Amino acid sequence: MFLVGLTGGIASGKSTVSSQLRELGCPVIDADVVARKVVEPQSVAHRLIVQHFGREVLLDNGEIDRKKLSQIIFSSPEKRRLLNSITHPEIHKEIYVILDVPLLFETRRLTRFLTHTVVVYCDPATQLSRLMQRDTLSQEEAEQRIAAQMPLEEKRGLASHVIENSGSREETLRQVLRLHTKLEDSMQFLLVRAVAVAAVAGLGSLLFCTVRLLVS
Repeated sequence: MFLVGLTGGIASGKSTVSSQLRELGCPVIDADVVARKVVEPQSVAHRLIVQHFGREVLLDNGEIDRKKLSQIIFSSPEKRRLLNSITHPEIHKEIYVILDVPLLFETRRLTRFLTHTVVVYCDPATQLSRLMQRDTLSQEEAEQRIAAQMPLEEKRGLASHVIENSGSREETLRQVLRLHTKLEDSMQFLLVRAVAVAAVAGLGSLLFCTVRLLVS
């Protein structure tokens, strides 16, 4: 499993190559599609765009008039930076991916590609009881299956985040919501750092898109 960043200049044919890769079976996340989604009416980005650019950038149905907004931002680098500061964080919230790999730490083949790893933990007695009930196993059969994997306690020490799942679904959900917020905050930090690097390297016109993998 690996990530490939596809980019190019305006009218260079990037969309053609992207479509061809998709036809070959490659999963493609199109940042332009996400960008249109995050500025839909009632969204945070839509509200901020209207606040900063005025209602004259809206169509009669309330959607953003992309042609009119483009005319504004491409005639003013300052306004282009302002629009990017509004839309980029919202885009990045939409494009991180969850990769579910039970034997992640056993094989270790994917961990080098990952910024975050998450272990869902429960105490040994709960794990045994749940497995016996879920798969209709005897205690001996369940213990054999658990023993075939790395102990959860060991996985817990290797992970960057832990979800404690020995209690109720409501307790687990609260932890998942907190984790989701942390991941979004982390992506926003990475975006700021990437933009700074691009500026230093003289790549201010680069359309930057990052896909984050989270493995649980």
